[in-house]
Amino acid sequence: MIISDDNNKNIKNKGASNDAPKCKSQDLEAKEVDFDKTYEKNIRPKTFEEYIGQSALKDTLKITIEASKKRNVPLDHLLFYGPPGLGKTTLAGVIANEIGVNIKITSAPSLERPRDIIGILMSLKGGEILFIDEIHRLNKVAEEILYPAMEDFFIDLTTGKSQSVKTMRVPVPKFTLIGATTKAGALSGPLRDRFGIIHRLEFYTIDELAQVIKRSAKILNIKIDDEGAKEIASRSRATPRIANRLIKRSADYALVKFDGKIITKQIAKEALDSLCIDNLGLDTTDRALLELIINNYDGGPVGVETLSVALGEDVRTIEDVYEPFLLQKGLIARTNRGRRATKLAYKHLGIRYTEQNGQMGLFD
Repeated sequence: MIISDDNNKNIKNKGASNDAPKCKSQDLEAKEVDFDKTYEKNIRPKTFEEYIGQSALKDTLKITIEASKKRNVPLDHLLFYGPPGLGKTTLAGVIANEIGVNIKITSAPSLERPRDIIGILMSLKGGEILFIDEIHRLNKVAEEILYPAMEDFFIDLTTGKSQSVKTMRVPVPKFTLIGATTKAGALSGPLRDRFGIIHRLEFYTIDELAQVIKRSAKILNIKIDDEGAKEIASRSRATPRIANRLIKRSADYALVKFDGKIITKQIAKEALDSLCIDNLGLDTTDRALLELIINNYDGGPVGVETLSVALGEDVRTIEDVYEPFLLQKGLIARTNRGRRATKLAYKHLGIRYTEQNGQMGLFD
């Protein structure tokens, strides 16, 4: 593709379960401080041995990395997709460390102008890794600049204007692109096909999350026993990022309420109940969504737009943040007519399930 910086563009409660914690919802404003940055840096694993979970993917990557070293060629371009918080960025850092090269990290929304992506590509050194987060949000110009860079390691530039325009082909160092996305289906076919390895990251089991929690606790000098780790893991929505956040909050609770005692199952339960996180990992909004469908719309089906207005939440927030976990747990079902609460949702909330509710799904 021929590009020029002259063409830069900007892109632009009723029936609550006994298991559910009884608390009032709170709006908290999160602020990043130096401790949070240090915390994230400290707990990120550096090697495959430290990286817990994703066993099948790790085995594949170990073979691929070893083969690239023996051939003395850069690693194939990789695409990781899956829900947020499963370790895509962390895994990219592990790969760079295992190969022994530097990694440059950026995100697709920050690559608005042609010179943004060109500047990064020209600054790379041979064998280095370029990691682009949320790669499905790349604008068309940046994406097309990547095509020849990924395949043949060159980019096309133009100089001059009008009839005096000249083109030149500029080589870029051989590099490995690692893309991460939560929406693999949003990638264009030409871009997706240029990745040599495409892999979906899986949700974590409770045992895997317990290992993540114990590892993080050890690094941060937090005392926790096996049962306490499993209690936190069971409420972490199968996601390491959430598990690491909850271990911090549980440690705060243990420090203030129990003078820093070891986090047991009971202490973890009390800490997470105080955060309105129940035994399945559902928070206040998750339960409000289910109760709305059951109590206000007789279990559904009800359209997501209606739920959005009733909850005061954006449609995309419901679809991207809340629904995936509720669907995974089998608490709601998507039908042609809208969302419907399942029998498991009634049971979890302690609401009596009748056959009339169940029959509604027969005609969806």
